[in-house]
Amino acid sequence: MKIKKAHRTDANKITDLTIRSKDFWNYGAEQIAEWKDDLTITSDYIDENQVFKLSVENEIIGFYAFNSQDKNTVKLNFLFVEPKFIGKGYGKILLNDFLKRMEETDYDKITLDADPNVENFYTRAGFKVVGRLQSSIKNRYLPIMEMEIKPAYNNV
Repeated sequence: MKIKKAHRTDANKITDLTIRSKDFWNYGAEQIAEWKDDLTITSDYIDENQVFKLSVENEIIGFYAFNSQDKNTVKLNFLFVEPKFIGKGYGKILLNDFLKRMEETDYDKITLDADPNVENFYTRAGFKVVGRLQSSIKNRYLPIMEMEIKPAYNNV
């Protein structure tokens, strides 16, 4: 098992994994089709953001992607696991790898917009819900979640 930076040539495999993983939650083909652009990871996206893949025996089974929002905040944009590996600890492995990388930076805060199906996953990891974002699905809201990485220091 290896976690390493994704290469632009991984874009199609990562996109396919993302769509299969989202489909795991039984949204339906029509809804997945509406989200296709949002779930597509392009070669340019990989070049312009931090994208890390988890591979087992040369098969990509999960990934995460993040980017800087400002000098203090980083946004976790994606964290997906191949459906047959969901519930087996690989999401936690990916999230822990991401959190470890963030500890080595100057960022103070991580933010993310979670799928409602994985809100508890992030809550157990220490994220807090700070708001709700209207989804493209009527009467469905995405939890906006945050975690402080380092304590904020006040000049006294």
